Amino acid sequence: MFIIRPIETKDLDGLMELLEKSGHGLTSLPKDPEVLKKRIRISERSFLHREDGPGGEDYIFVMEELFTGRLVGVCAIISKIGGFEPYYFYRVEKTQHESKSIHVKNEVTSLHFHFIHNGPAEICSLYLHPDYRNSQNGRFLSLSRFLFIAENRRYFEDQVVAELRGMVNDSGHSPFWDAVGKNFFKIDFPTADYLYVKNKRFIEELLPKHPIVTNLLPEDAQYVVGKVHQNTEPAKRILEQEGFRFSGLVGIFEPGPVLIADVDSIRAIRESVIGEIREIADKGIKSEVFIISRTNEQFRSALGSVVKLKTGGYRISGVTAAALKLRVGDNIRFVSFRPKVPARKAAKKK
Repeated sequence: MFIIRPIETKDLDGLMELLEKSGHGLTSLPKDPEVLKKRIRISERSFLHREDGPGGEDYIFVMEELFTGRLVGVCAIISKIGGFEPYYFYRVEKTQHESKSIHVKNEVTSLHFHFIHNGPAEICSLYLHPDYRNSQNGRFLSLSRFLFIAENRRYFEDQVVAELRGMVNDSGHSPFWDAVGKNFFKIDFPTADYLYVKNKRFIEELLPKHPIVTNLLPEDAQYVVGKVHQNTEPAKRILEQEGFRFSGLVGIFEPGPVLIADVDSIRAIRESVIGEIREIADKGIKSEVFIISRTNEQFRSALGSVVKLKTGGYRISGVTAAALKLRVGDNIRFVSFRPKVPARKAAKKK
């Protein structure tokens, strides 16, 4: 059984072990103990001390195998991006050109330097250990964050973005970087990725502000604009099912797509329910699978069954109650693990 909970200082070694196989592309969680230690401190402070509204808090969560204590996944939410240090992207624009005199039509794609000072919230830093990757664990890790947002709605902006990992190979090679980035930054891609975590300002200092016409780039560099890494495809599908859409922005270094959604329209937030535990069953109970979380300040989430009682309130299993440290009388927030399939689509599948 797995739980998802806020990261703690004691998790540093476990996080370092988890990230050993992360390869290139997990920009926000480099394999640097000092950087990770600092980010864990910021996360702990974010959970404990919050203003009346979003102020750039950085919440990191870990997925823990309950009976071994092993960390098998990590994810994060930033309540608001931008501020003193802006976030940088390219805005993708497509224009149609036509010459009637020679009967030619074409489309020109250009990338425009774009930065956000007063931005939306961001979900980020999603990584699941390769040995634990399946549709259930990945979905649980991704969607559990939305129950935290739902429970703490006033601490987050009204929109949320997700910058997805672009097409970079295991050795850190990016065709877009080779065609664009290295000409301006004069460093290799992994180094730029690492420096981006420490200080983003060098991007604005070195990157020209004029548009980049992608039609002039090598074909392999053109192809990766707006594409995601193959390991990120499942995460992209999950977010799209929840209501995320392409924002028109891509990353600066390896131009993966930036997805966006209105927070209150996200399925896992919109459909989540709060209820009181009236019964804890000694044996397992049968129902559809739900993502269940505590409603107090000590966030903790697990997968389990929830049954609505005719007398009011809900029944959960003893295993779920123990995992989430819940008792009769406590409240839970829960949502269906998967979106409901419309009747017409379900009929077609049969």
